[in-house]
Order: sequence, then C-alpha cells, then structure tokens
Amino acid sequence: MRRNYILMIIFIVVALAQLYVPASMIFERNDILKTGKEFRFRTAPIDPYDPFRGKYVWLNFQNNRIAVTDTTWMSGETVYAVLTEDSSGMAKVASIHRDIPGHTNDYLKTSIRYISYDPITVHLEFPFDRYYMEESKAYPAEQAYVEASQDTSTVAYALVNIKNGEAVLRDVHINGIPIREIARRALEALENKEE
Repeated sequence: MRRNYILMIIFIVVALAQLYVPASMIFERNDILKTGKEFRFRTAPIDPYDPFRGKYVWLNFQNNRIAVTDTTWMSGETVYAVLTEDSSGMAKVASIHRDIPGHTNDYLKTSIRYISYDPITVHLEFPFDRYYMEESKAYPAEQAYVEASQDTSTVAYALVNIKNGEAVLRDVHINGIPIREIARRALEALENKEE
C-alpha cells in the first residue's frame, strides 16, 4: 500500500513538472509580447525559386550584419547584439558583445552565422527567421512575401518584441499590412475565382 502511495506521488510530481515546462515557456513568450520592446526588422529579398517550406514563411533580413575590427569572432559563437533604429525606424545592429551589455536593455541574444572578410563583417543568425502559419494560409503568404521581396519599392518587415535578449516574432508586414491579412485576401480571391 505504501509503495502505491509513493508511486502515486512520483507520478503527480512528474506530471506537474511536464505541465510546468510548457506553461512557463508560454508565460515567458506572452510576457515578452506584452512588455518587450517592439522592433521592426526589414526583410531582404529571398530566392523566388526556393521550394515551399511547408507551414512557415522563411525570412531573410537586411540588417543582420555588422562590420567589426576584432578578428577573434567565430562562427557559431553566442553573442549579444545591441539594437538601434535607422532613419526609417527599422532595427539594425549597433554592436555585438560576448557578454550581456550592461548599458542598454535593447539587445538580442543570438549567434554568429558566418564571418566575411574585406572588410571583416559578422553575419548574425536571428532566432526568428521562420514565421509559422496555418497550413492553408502558409503558401499564399509565402507567395505574397516572395513577390514583395522582389519589388524594391515594397517595405516588408518582421515585427519582433524583445526583452532581456529574448525575442518573439509577432507578425510580418508587407507595406504595413499583416501577411495573414494578405494570405486571407489571396485565399478569398482564389475561392471567388473558382466559383
């Protein structure tokens, strides 16, 4: 009887632990969305012949690099990118550090994708390069994003909230319109065309 009681307690503790981990992740993401600072990251053109990626739109960014003089940076290294905004209000990397910067809260924990030379430039791997959507809307959204990214007059950006170095991708906009809305309109147009 006592053994069954101990097993039941162990089962309850394990079950609560399994609930705690995802619940704390959800709470943290919601906290970042509510209280984190909002940044707009301008997206860069992508290869229009790149295959469809499934349930998400793959994002490429313009300002994910910074020229440096330090030659000791390494690919894969974790860094803290201090963020600022350019004249159009888009986020850009002002500096990178190996430790959490103490002089600002506007930083992103990320990693180095690769380093190019002449001049020495560190290219960063932003942790929000996939925008997941409902499967039926993902393909029209990706098509709209590919078309928009090829048009130089189009402004496409990822709306990202950042707090304590952690980031949550809130939305993707094309000329100020959320990509979900563009996908919804594309699906409606397709349905009307079929009728």
